Amino acid sequence: MALLKFLLCFLLFPLIFSSSITAGAAPMLPPVKAAYWPSWVLETFPPSAIDTALFTHVYFAFLMPDNRSFAFEYPDTTAAALSQFTTSLTRKNPSVKTLFSIGGGGSDSDLFARIASDASSRQIFIDSSIKTARKFGFHGVDLDWEFPKDTTEMKYFADLIIQWRKTIDREAKTTSRPPLLLTAAVYYASEFRTYGERRSFPAEAISKSLDWINVMCFDYHGSWDTSATGAHAALFDPHTNLSSHYGLRSWISAGVPRNKMVMGIPLYGKSWTLKDPNVHGVGAPATAVGPGDNGILTYVQVQEFNKRTAATVVYDIRTVSAYSYVESSWVGYDSVQSTTTKVEFAQAIGLRGYFFWALSYDSADWEISTHASNAWVDDRR
Repeated sequence: MALLKFLLCFLLFPLIFSSSITAGAAPMLPPVKAAYWPSWVLETFPPSAIDTALFTHVYFAFLMPDNRSFAFEYPDTTAAALSQFTTSLTRKNPSVKTLFSIGGGGSDSDLFARIASDASSRQIFIDSSIKTARKFGFHGVDLDWEFPKDTTEMKYFADLIIQWRKTIDREAKTTSRPPLLLTAAVYYASEFRTYGERRSFPAEAISKSLDWINVMCFDYHGSWDTSATGAHAALFDPHTNLSSHYGLRSWISAGVPRNKMVMGIPLYGKSWTLKDPNVHGVGAPATAVGPGDNGILTYVQVQEFNKRTAATVVYDIRTVSAYSYVESSWVGYDSVQSTTTKVEFAQAIGLRGYFFWALSYDSADWEISTHASNAWVDDRR
């Protein structure tokens, strides 16, 4: 059924991917079924609680370098958390790969620019990241710089990942160890003007230096605009460029190989207060944020909201998203149906895989994560 709906969506919203998709067969690589684990939930959702059978890669979020030395300096509590993370996951599933993510939303973007602007500071940062990964048994590192603010900083971003890749390869050769994975979380579109001037990510450097990019296909709508409801992770949007279809197409058009792109899926929803309870579709007039923390509910909270209020649940085929409403409260999110459709879509257009933000947000029985994992068909021969 999910595949049927995906095909209907595919026909209703033709993709302008044809030349990129059909021109040449990309190398078949192991799929990525990833998720970020927010380290601040350590006490309530420790790494040992993660169902590692559902994921190929799990990210520790987040670390930040020191703002003076540019190296990673961590207190004993952080060191213990890093060790617990890798040890717990490897013990449960030796095949799962662990990475630590550097930065994150709300981190100091200017610090990354300072580090990346100079070869010597880049090397200090890079060497320290590799040392940290090896010390705690990680398989790789991830950069979540949100976001380089202009063309100059995009050049710094390119310089950083190029130098990082060279150092990783050199370290692996010197130590006779497998090279660390190097990934980056990036904006949903390759070119954008949000948070600064119009600029583009360095597609060539990304293609050559990173194992893949985690494309953040979410947060298209939120508390910054309370005038209307929105599908905050819409796969399609017939009216605007705020959609994963648009963003992924921009990355493909920029020249990033499809097998170096991993599609982000949120395990949380966004809520609004309806202006008129009788008008409740995607894009319905609203007056304020709705239930949750500044209008944000985790998937498990969405489930609780639906059950507690006996909310009406709707699947919106136009955007490939779900929403629930009761009286003036409205919540948009990804359901099992929209998630499996997105996973099928990602595989159909040749992406490397998908990732979730964030672990601990799913239901206790791993409903979304399980259906997503089952939806991706590993057809390597």
